[in-house]
Amino acid sequence: MSTKARILEVAAALVAESPNGDVSTRAVCEAAGVGAPALYRHFGDKEGLLSAVVDHGWEKYLATKRDRAPGTDPVQDLRDGWDTHVEFALHNPNLYRLMNSPAMRTPPAAALESHRILTADLQRAAEQGKLRLAPELAAQIIMSANVGVALMLVSRPATFTDGSVSRRVRDSVHTMVFTPDVMTAPTAIPDPSAPEADDSRLPATAARLNALLRQAPAPVLSPAEDALLTEWLNRLSNAPRS
Repeated sequence: MSTKARILEVAAALVAESPNGDVSTRAVCEAAGVGAPALYRHFGDKEGLLSAVVDHGWEKYLATKRDRAPGTDPVQDLRDGWDTHVEFALHNPNLYRLMNSPAMRTPPAAALESHRILTADLQRAAEQGKLRLAPELAAQIIMSANVGVALMLVSRPATFTDGSVSRRVRDSVHTMVFTPDVMTAPTAIPDPSAPEADDSRLPATAARLNALLRQAPAPVLSPAEDALLTEWLNRLSNAPRS
């Protein structure tokens, strides 16, 4: 193992074991058996070291996503993805808090990849007519709620003691994001011509058309027409409902 890898592994272990998730460079150097110049040469300073630990944590988290083959039902994949996210946070509380710390000014590439994986699952749901919103907006809503629940569970365990909180929030968010028939029958693909119980038919149809147009093998419209239609469809799919 290289010196850099050993320092990173030790730092990640100390973060996990720390009562508050913080570590000193002195403690890292002592545990890794290296001098301070070696740490600074590889990581620059403490912030650089913690950034590397965050990158390592995101890679560890993404391993649970990359190895997953997409299922036939993207909605179930999204339910499972929410639960896997929370489980990772509960098993790695200090690392998870560090991964989502506002002090980390630049999001790691792996964090952006995680968001792209979520958006891709939502894109598949839109193509099947199961989404009430544009995939990009739905991804922002789901990610913010998922991270918020996970942070509360690991940061305030004495307050958030009900084991059903995550599931309840997940289902509430998904009720807002997915069409009603999906929430009552997860495996069903809705019929766009069938009447719905609420006002989600138009947004769902717009989101589905937008998703299907993106999958077209060849451009049907000019760039200007495509941009205008995309703007209209996004506006329709993301329109607030009464």
